[in-house]
Amino acid sequence: MVAVSRRGGWFRPSATSGAAGAMAALAAARRVAAELRGGLDGPGVAAAARELRRLLDVRAVGLGGLRGELVWSGQPSDVAAVDGLVDRVLRTDARAARGEVVALPVHARDELVGVLVVEGEQTTAQAREAAAWVGEALDRARLEASAGVAEQAELRALRAEISPHFVYNSLTVIASFVRTDPERARELMLDFAAYTRHSLARHGDYTTVAGEFAAIEAYLALARAVLGERLVVQVRIAPEILPVALPYLALQPLVENAVRHGVELGSGGLVQVTGEAQGSECVISVEDDGPGMDPGYVADVLAGRGRPGSLGLVNVDRRLRTVFGPGYGLVVETAADAGTKVVLRVPRFQPGVSAEWAVNR
Repeated sequence: MVAVSRRGGWFRPSATSGAAGAMAALAAARRVAAELRGGLDGPGVAAAARELRRLLDVRAVGLGGLRGELVWSGQPSDVAAVDGLVDRVLRTDARAARGEVVALPVHARDELVGVLVVEGEQTTAQAREAAAWVGEALDRARLEASAGVAEQAELRALRAEISPHFVYNSLTVIASFVRTDPERARELMLDFAAYTRHSLARHGDYTTVAGEFAAIEAYLALARAVLGERLVVQVRIAPEILPVALPYLALQPLVENAVRHGVELGSGGLVQVTGEAQGSECVISVEDDGPGMDPGYVADVLAGRGRPGSLGLVNVDRRLRTVFGPGYGLVVETAADAGTKVVLRVPRFQPGVSAEWAVNR
């Protein structure tokens, strides 16, 4: 039989509980943190208050934000007294107590964000520990939300990086074919529509290798029309990696960089794209025979210290690491006068996630 002592120290396992009691407490901690992801005004506050009441083994627990409206688990014995304590906490940012009722400020990032009220037999240390834990859960929720906002901002930055010069040249080339080769103009216009739809789409943030390459093919058709015989592209993609899920605009910016810096602005003309399965990983490389780059500059770019307009590589790298973990991302092999090779490595299988991502295609 496993028992957890709720007296004399919050989450302190009794002598008979051992590791099992500690694990139960940690599981409860995760549940409260999950319920507080929406903040102290979110839908999970009631469940968080119930879990806190159970863990502290007290008559009532109230939890709420800066408006002073508490969500309760259990019934406070004196509502008027509780209201006075809550008001005092919000005015002074300090603990207030009366009898067995204690009200404590909840802080997140060193700011007052709410109030925790505990009524019942407990120690001040227990109540303070509970308030600190709620604050830490709110901190984590804010960080997760900030990471999501940052990822969205990086995706928007990638979409905004579509070269106006390339768009202008593409439309100019299409216009030049309208009279002389209407069918060619029509095909290029469809390619242009596919390219811009993929680059500017807002309906989802994830796709598959196949979906990304559909947009890359449209881009390359336009690039060949603009650059003519200067551009030679070789693509070799193993069929087994086509269903692999990856973030939206993870490959297209790499191909565009290779064409632009290796061919359009450089002296090269060959762009090679290869993709294959290596065990449980999908590895795709994009290589050009252009002028290459200084490795130190590439390190600065990937660290976010590159020149304006060099967002493509760093945003793709960051998004890959955010989605798949720090072991993934981009590897850039380059040197002056030696061309550039960018290698993208992602896991082939993401249980419970890939199917959801593929739906966007």
